[in-house]
Parts: sequence; C-alpha cells; structure tokens
Amino acid sequence: MGPIGTELARRIEAALSPAHLEIIDESAGHRGHGGHNPAGESHMRVVIWAPAFATMSRVERTRAVLSAAGDLVTGERIHALSVEARPPE
Repeated sequence: MGPIGTELARRIEAALSPAHLEIIDESAGHRGHGGHNPAGESHMRVVIWAPAFATMSRVERTRAVLSAAGDLVTGERIHALSVEARPPE
C-alpha cells in the first residue's frame, strides 16, 4: 500500500475503530478513465466492519467513511472511493 492508502487507513482507524479494514487499490483497472493516475491510488475500495455501524443505515455508514477520508477524497487525491461498510458479523 502506498502513502495515500496508508493515510486513508490511518484516518479510518482513528475515526471508526474498525474490527476489520481492507484498503484495496483498484487504479490499474481504470487505466484510460477519467481521474486515473498512472502512479496508482486514484481509485480505491474500502472494506470495513465497525461496531459503530450497528445503528447506521447504509448511507450513514458510507458518509462516516467519507468523512473520515476527508480531504483525501474532497481534494481529489483519491478520484473514486468505493465503500463496503457493515457492522461486524
């Protein structure tokens, strides 16, 4: 994982204390698409299980992850962020 993925993981862990967290760089599959960065880390997927999600809707979970990501997404360091968020099993 590169510096953007590492920072994304750090922010999500600090904000949501997940039981499980995966950060996956899917940038290679988006070559030639808008926002693609040849260096990678432009298209990311987050798979997260967090106790905090137990009372949240799917939309609220996604918003919580995006809020934790902050300027990594709003500043377009990450062009696209896919989120799979649920409470722990």
